[in-house]
Amino acid sequence: MIQEERVIALNGASIAGGRYVLYWMQASVRTEYNHALEYAIREANDLGKPLVVFFGLAADFPEGNERHYCFLLEGLREVESSLREHGIRMVVRQGSPELGVIELAGDACLVVVDRGYLPIQKEWRHRAAVAIGCALVQVESDAVVPVEEASPKEEYTAATIRPKIHRKLEYYLQPLTQTELALDSLGMEFNSLDLTDLEEVLSRLHIDGSVKRVAGLEGGTKEAKRHLQLFLSDRLDQYDELRNDPTQEYLSGMSPYLHFGQISPLYIALQVARTDKPGRDAYLEELIVRRELSINFVHYNPQFRSLEGLPEWCRKTLAEHTSDPREYLYGVEELEAAATHDPYWNAAQKELVLGGKMHGYMRMYWGKKILEWTESPQEALRFALYLNNKYELDGRDANGFTGVAWCLGKHDRPWGERPVFGKIRYMSANGLRRKFDADAYVRKVEALAGGARTPGEERDGRPPS
Repeated sequence: MIQEERVIALNGASIAGGRYVLYWMQASVRTEYNHALEYAIREANDLGKPLVVFFGLAADFPEGNERHYCFLLEGLREVESSLREHGIRMVVRQGSPELGVIELAGDACLVVVDRGYLPIQKEWRHRAAVAIGCALVQVESDAVVPVEEASPKEEYTAATIRPKIHRKLEYYLQPLTQTELALDSLGMEFNSLDLTDLEEVLSRLHIDGSVKRVAGLEGGTKEAKRHLQLFLSDRLDQYDELRNDPTQEYLSGMSPYLHFGQISPLYIALQVARTDKPGRDAYLEELIVRRELSINFVHYNPQFRSLEGLPEWCRKTLAEHTSDPREYLYGVEELEAAATHDPYWNAAQKELVLGGKMHGYMRMYWGKKILEWTESPQEALRFALYLNNKYELDGRDANGFTGVAWCLGKHDRPWGERPVFGKIRYMSANGLRRKFDADAYVRKVEALAGGARTPGEERDGRPPS
């Protein structure tokens, strides 16, 4: 079912007399449970046209590096193969995506695009909408409840958006059937990147190679579904009880795949909702309410990367305590090298650098301590975003930006006042030890490291001078 609320015309043009329908796949990089692809297939069949799928590979996506691009390309290669099996030609070109789609739209009767929530994604779609001569239609597929349907404004906390989402869940939690394309487009000739050799593609992009891919973690829908099935069978039972214990393996591992659009949040929600396992409701709260609260923040608040994006009470209390003395002060190089006095924070940073992700509970602690150990809230936010976006596979998206902002009070409430933090929620090493075996977490990360060192780390654990 494709709800009409997912579909928005981005320009005032009409369907033209082109050779094909063009689906501009940019955010929803998958062939399963993709409302935009399904809409494009149905329109192509109704118009008696073949369908062509385009992806624009922007080598200059902000803060992207080899780790991110490798994961993306693994998923793209799988998509190309899957589309071929359904008789659909895929075109991948290097360059700013809107330029590629504008060129291909010259022979299209209709262009369909999925939805992105970051400013650069919105700007790509706006530029294309102005330049394309035929209709450009956006179909939202990376939120269970479309962002404006969830709320017409920025929400204050999960408590304010939750009832709005729950009122509409039954309507949107509907399976999506897949339609077969009537006319094959495989015989159509286009210039396209050859994805057979991903090393060759990476070398052509000239991207930042300082952050390497994560060994043993592969991108693509098949891998996403494999991790999901493992979660459903072995972890969902105790998810609510053990999800905040980083010494255990009870998280779903879905965030990198959701970030790159390689699995549908709707598909995950339906798979989880049909179980009767104790962790079901807690996980759906994270997947739908919390994730879409993050989308709400980035979509409606243009200051999501700065302190100006925080509520007034956060800005006020942080400003009042900016000059408070700090027991420890670290620069970004020391933080990046996991060279602080705190073994638990160091372990979290190492997990991030080596594994491409950090346990969610430790990410909260990690961000709080950056606030405590830097000269100002502005510097803390800058350092946290730099590290998060550089190393996290799921950084550089709504969840990543919101997670960092939460550490400075976003979507939270005022707590008891204390030095440096003011009324921002505080977290301590003692709190970690009360909640789980924090030393076991350190040992777990050291085993993951296997002797590997973080960037700039010397033998004594300190960054080079």
